[in-house]
Amino acid sequence: MTNPLVYRYPPLIAGTLVKRYKRFLSDIELESGEIVTAHCPNTGPMTGVCQIGAPVMLSKSDNPKRKLAYTWEMIQLSEPEPVWVGVNTNLPNRVIKAMLNEKLISELAERYDKVRSEVKYGKDNKSRIDFLLSRDEEPSIYVEVKNTTWTHGSLALFPDTETTRGQKHLRELIDILPDSKAVMLYFINRGDCDRFAPGDSKDKKYGELFREAIAAGVEILPCRFNVTPEGIEYLGTAPWQSSEPET
Repeated sequence: MTNPLVYRYPPLIAGTLVKRYKRFLSDIELESGEIVTAHCPNTGPMTGVCQIGAPVMLSKSDNPKRKLAYTWEMIQLSEPEPVWVGVNTNLPNRVIKAMLNEKLISELAERYDKVRSEVKYGKDNKSRIDFLLSRDEEPSIYVEVKNTTWTHGSLALFPDTETTRGQKHLRELIDILPDSKAVMLYFINRGDCDRFAPGDSKDKKYGELFREAIAAGVEILPCRFNVTPEGIEYLGTAPWQSSEPET
């Protein structure tokens, strides 16, 4: 029995990845043989995911003001088993916001009444937390969301490259303790992972801060999602470990 979809894609267009370049651009060959340039809404290196020749799915906008009508939404990897992987990093926060509003994340559901997005916080109030959950006379819960698609077998890993921004977010979550609660939520954007760990081999400092955050009281929520051309299904949370295993 499958779970209800927490996000439903618009009708998607099938194609094959020809190349990705300049970070935000990708050339896709459609089933008709036409090659189109699509927006790649992922600023990272897409380690292990950007596979030339793999099947992809695109959405198409009717907005005449858009420079690129197509958006690259997902890619299908073939090994060890076929799996669709979400590419659009704009979606995780939209999905999590809808889930928070519907109280679909059981670890948080009974702990708040109000959900606010992009709330200023941190030193000099210059940062913005993805979500601030609150309830009268209860400590506020600060929730930061990170998308991840990099894996080692069935182990999801974050980050897949050095991220000073990600390091900063961990420090800021530590700083709000103990007066408030802090949650680092990892959006595992593929359905073939059942565990999570920090990607020490790509960013040693992030791994160190991850363990420091845990010791300080930051909660870790690795949320598993199954991605298909129809939509995104929530699979619940995955167990996590505090460091990437040595290979």
